[in-house]
Amino acid sequence: RSVLFLTLFLLFLALFPGAFNCCTEISDEIPKGILRRVERFEIQKAHSLCHLEAVILYVESKKFCVSPRIRKVKKLMKKMKHRIHRKKIHVRKQRRTRVTRKKRTET
Repeated sequence: RSVLFLTLFLLFLALFPGAFNCCTEISDEIPKGILRRVERFEIQKAHSLCHLEAVILYVESKKFCVSPRIRKVKKLMKKMKHRIHRKKIHVRKQRRTRVTRKKRTET
């Protein structure tokens, strides 16, 4: 009986890996000190497996769930997206060499 439960539990985890990684509560305030140390963020949509709209901020090994309506959080997300986008622009592209064919002259 316990083997069946364990099998079903592991199957559920494999099919829905994010089900236990949801924010169940969000904060309406976030200290500036934490905002300065945010390494990355994720947006949790309300229509996914998690039934709450939130922004997940990652600082070192910690996770903070905050409201997506906080002005400071919106500003941070915009700044981080801009920084990521700007990094992609500065990547040096490999130069393509154009192969041209000589026209055949009919004799």
